[in-house]
Amino acid sequence: MDLSSMNFDMGGLLASVVWGALGTGYWIYGKKQSSGPALIGGIALVAISIFMASSALWMSLAGFAIVGGVFYWSRRD
Repeated sequence: MDLSSMNFDMGGLLASVVWGALGTGYWIYGKKQSSGPALIGGIALVAISIFMASSALWMSLAGFAIVGGVFYWSRRD
């Protein structure tokens, strides 16, 4: 793997750590509480922290959308 072609942006790395940690917390909570929305949301947050690491803005927008979706989905009757 050629490291010269990889883009290491400090904002992207920081956002990736934050969203990955939040996703891991959601995933653990969803697994322990048998909460489908939290479990799926956690997996999605970890996935965006891996696959969208090149842009902190788009990763954060997607992360806020996922967190909002989990909140809406878990509060829906």
